[in-house]
Amino acid sequence: MADLYITRIHELTIVVYAASVLLYFIDFLNSNRKANQIAFWLLAFVWGIQSLFLLYYMLDIGRFPVLTLFEGLYFYAWVLVSLSLAINKLLKVDFIVFFTNVLGFIIMAIHTFAPVQFDSHVMSEQLISELLLIHITMAILSYGAFSISFVLSLLYLIQYDLLKRKKWRKQLWRIPDLTRLDYLSYILNVIGVPMLILSLILGLQWAWIKVPDLEWYDAKLIGSFVVLASYSIYLYLKVGKGQYGKSLALWNIASFLIVLINFFLFGKLSSFHFWYK
Repeated sequence: MADLYITRIHELTIVVYAASVLLYFIDFLNSNRKANQIAFWLLAFVWGIQSLFLLYYMLDIGRFPVLTLFEGLYFYAWVLVSLSLAINKLLKVDFIVFFTNVLGFIIMAIHTFAPVQFDSHVMSEQLISELLLIHITMAILSYGAFSISFVLSLLYLIQYDLLKRKKWRKQLWRIPDLTRLDYLSYILNVIGVPMLILSLILGLQWAWIKVPDLEWYDAKLIGSFVVLASYSIYLYLKVGKGQYGKSLALWNIASFLIVLINFFLFGKLSSFHFWYK
């Protein structure tokens, strides 16, 4: 029973860590100090839980827990979180903080969901199943954000066309203005991209554990990274190049078409995404 409680706390820590990474990504793109502050306190919560477990492991085994691979992974994740907190408070370098936490999340996920650290085969299988559940849930949530962003881009093109042709219909006043449509579409992609990144991290770990003969050229796997690349380019065009308007809306719509192709077609062609078949 104690192992089950410990496992649940580790899973909660992963969820809180994911939320922190998401908020750091929002701050990284938009310099949103409120998101940064919330992310910092969520990360502080993760650090507190990690520190308590590190102390628990030390008392339980009577030594500093770094002599095995999984002990080392946990301590490594703790070090990364500690450094992230220090960098956030002392140096204020958001670029470093975000990417350090992506790495820390990867290490933490590997430690939490690796089945070989559990004596019980039933517990190991349960953890692997929950890893898959979290992976799918985060992927679908990211697709949901991309879907709404796609609808907003469509409305942008409709609004743009009506204004260009000077068609002052009643429907025109029921659609938000172009600036708001562009901004909301962007915000949803800012939410969707890090969720997709975290989902891919967890999905790759699940595949590594459960599919020993994993084909890295699998259609679904390649398609997922193409989706990520397409939306990353969108964010680069928006933030790095300062683009907006019709061309960016068209890129967003094209990116969502890739999402649909990846979800419906590549899922059928995949050798291990069997729940889509």
